[in-house]
Amino acid sequence: MLSEPRSGRLAAWGNALLGGLVSPDDAVLAVVGDDAVHRVEGLPGESAPVGLTLGLGRLRALGVTGLRVALPAPGHPLGLSGPPEFNARALDAEEAVVAVGAALGLVPEVSEAGPAGDLHVEVVWHCLPVREAPPADVPSLGEAERELAEALREATVVLTRLDVAASGPVAEAALDAYRARAEAGREVLAPGYPPRAVRVLELAQRIALMMDLAVGAGHGGAVAASEMAARTEALRPVERVARRAQVAAYNAYVEEQERRRG
Repeated sequence: MLSEPRSGRLAAWGNALLGGLVSPDDAVLAVVGDDAVHRVEGLPGESAPVGLTLGLGRLRALGVTGLRVALPAPGHPLGLSGPPEFNARALDAEEAVVAVGAALGLVPEVSEAGPAGDLHVEVVWHCLPVREAPPADVPSLGEAERELAEALREATVVLTRLDVAASGPVAEAALDAYRARAEAGREVLAPGYPPRAVRVLELAQRIALMMDLAVGAGHGGAVAASEMAARTEALRPVERVARRAQVAAYNAYVEEQERRRG
């Protein structure tokens, strides 16, 4: 969860493109990031996969006015509205993008290609029908911010009780990488998003980092298998809050659009 979900990048920069705030080239560059290429497969009117630039243009022509994010997990269909086929594929990928203005959704399939030592990542976004209904369990930005503040306090208590120091070379490297990205002034969200959404997403990412370090590292006293399982279970509610907040932040652009339309 530490890494930025591809669905978040696609929704954020896709919204900025649909709103006329960035050029197609800038949007696609931001979405692709360090990947080699992104394609869109299954678009209505297209018999073969197309590049991301053409794919976003086709979505606009189909009436799409905005993009939402879903970050589902087992037992928690966060951001989904059906049908079962789309939900199942989104759950398998642990993320998806749901269009506003057309009953379509996009689920990423990520693969590596190339010779050993020179692998590159390719992404195919599978376009599927979705049910036009309110997304499941997505909080408002205000709710997400309040939940995150409480989750941060709870995480601190839990990690202290379980004797998780979140220290050592692996943890320090992760923290250094996070600080370097923050200091480099990276764009947390695309143009057009409210400052509160940026604030909520940054806090959710910091909490996600804490979870990754706490669950993935064997520091502190909780090193036995049973203790590691207890640590994971104790932090599960905090992880759920962080995912809900990420979805609220990425979806803030669409929510603001809808408020303005009344």
